[in-house]
Amino acid sequence: MQSITEWHNVDADSFLQQILPLQQPALLRQAVRHWPAVQAALTSDRALRDYIAALDNKAEVNTVLAHPDTGGRLSYNADLSGLNFERQKAPLTAVFDELQRIANQPDALHIAVQSARADACLPQFSRYNAMPLLNAAAVPRIWLGNRIVVPAHFDDAHNLACVVAGQRRFTLFAPEQVANLYPGPLDFTPAGAPVSLVDVMQPDLQRYPKFATALKQAQYAELEPGDVLYIPALWWHHVQSLQPLNMLVNYWWGGSIADDASPVSPFDSLLHSLLTLQKVTPAQRQHWQALFNHWVFHANGDPAAHLPAQVDGKRSLFSGKRKPQLLQWLAKQLQLM
Repeated sequence: MQSITEWHNVDADSFLQQILPLQQPALLRQAVRHWPAVQAALTSDRALRDYIAALDNKAEVNTVLAHPDTGGRLSYNADLSGLNFERQKAPLTAVFDELQRIANQPDALHIAVQSARADACLPQFSRYNAMPLLNAAAVPRIWLGNRIVVPAHFDDAHNLACVVAGQRRFTLFAPEQVANLYPGPLDFTPAGAPVSLVDVMQPDLQRYPKFATALKQAQYAELEPGDVLYIPALWWHHVQSLQPLNMLVNYWWGGSIADDASPVSPFDSLLHSLLTLQKVTPAQRQHWQALFNHWVFHANGDPAAHLPAQVDGKRSLFSGKRKPQLLQWLAKQLQLM
């Protein structure tokens, strides 16, 4: 493993012009240390609790609870027939109070608020804790809990993860490591995204031998309050919350789970391709791979370069005017499956 590249004194210009074009993970040290929420956390857990309580509109947020025996790793049960945690709803401050109540209990439940929209539960959070690296359209999401482990998974959006309180350890894997990460089922996941079945902290290399290759290529970082981690879209990330109380705020953009994008994801195309190509012979798979490489991934350059320009002056594989008919046809094809 290698450490994620660190950057200091990052502002919006350096992030957008120097860091983002690299499409590599980046640790932005103390990029949000100035936030009042971070300053409260640096004072004490109680100070952070009171700060959050003053912003809390008492809306209930999604909360997960896991038995102490899970070690806080939110994943499947032993035979992958279900999950090893349950879901409830509660106001954010109530979860905070419960975390403080059980902080010193040796066999406490593992509790986590996950992906709670700040504009729904802390509507004034962005006003006082503005993200300096993105435009105001990016919506912050709240993650609050004790010692929780989120297995390696990927999102189809870019991500800025900002630690407010506690410590978090991130282990990242490039998208090309997918075969070495042993993903679980695609249609049944702990939180919507495919997850690795490998316990990154205690990998069973007899059962998952190729994970050793992924681990050699992994990048890691430990974040303190005020630190920000940039995770490029489709990078797998394993996240450990290391303290009895941890809070993180993240921002997604440029993907189906982000607020600035279409809810339609290329992942939908992957699932559709799996269904339609599952009975194709090995020889035909190679032929389809060549077609996908040419038209979808532009392995040979622009596949429309030889076509005459359309009315709008652009070359395209199909006319934009026919897009509604194409979508209607695809919808009918899906109904036939």
